[in-house]
Amino acid sequence: MSNFKTVKASRVTISQLMLPSHTNFSGKIHGGYLLSLLDQIAFASASKYSGNYCVTASVDTVNFLAPIDVGELVTLKASVNYVGKSSMIVGIRVEAENIQTGKVKHCNSSYFTMVAKDVNGNNTQVPGLILENFEEVRRFYNCLQQIEQKKAQNHHEEVFDYKSKQALDKLKNYNVKLESF
Repeated sequence: MSNFKTVKASRVTISQLMLPSHTNFSGKIHGGYLLSLLDQIAFASASKYSGNYCVTASVDTVNFLAPIDVGELVTLKASVNYVGKSSMIVGIRVEAENIQTGKVKHCNSSYFTMVAKDVNGNNTQVPGLILENFEEVRRFYNCLQQIEQKKAQNHHEEVFDYKSKQALDKLKNYNVKLESF
């Protein structure tokens, strides 16, 4: 597959009024409810872009920046920021608007890695990404950096000897207590 699509081809916006049934015990919108909306819009953006059913491979970043109140209109904006062979990184911005005052606040930024599947459930190639402006170039490079950080983290997990005397001694610098070592 050698076709290309623009970032615009992946853009999806969803708005929803926050109801009392969406709250947690402190009266704010429950983070789990918001995660469900994030997953839905990531699916919609990736599927729209790829033309295939997509699954969530990982939730790479979820930054809760400000609480969301009952009665606010929440708008989620998503687009594909990066494409690989069958994977895409979808960036999502969440804003909440007080519909009485019109005040808008940035509440969440998230990045989901989605994978396109064919009718048999196998990974399938996605179109290449056309970058049309410097903002799209910036977002693509940010995704490359995220991928490198994830690889470094995975490599660290593979090679770090957390059972070594050095590693265990270093824990004395933290608020932990070792038992039975």
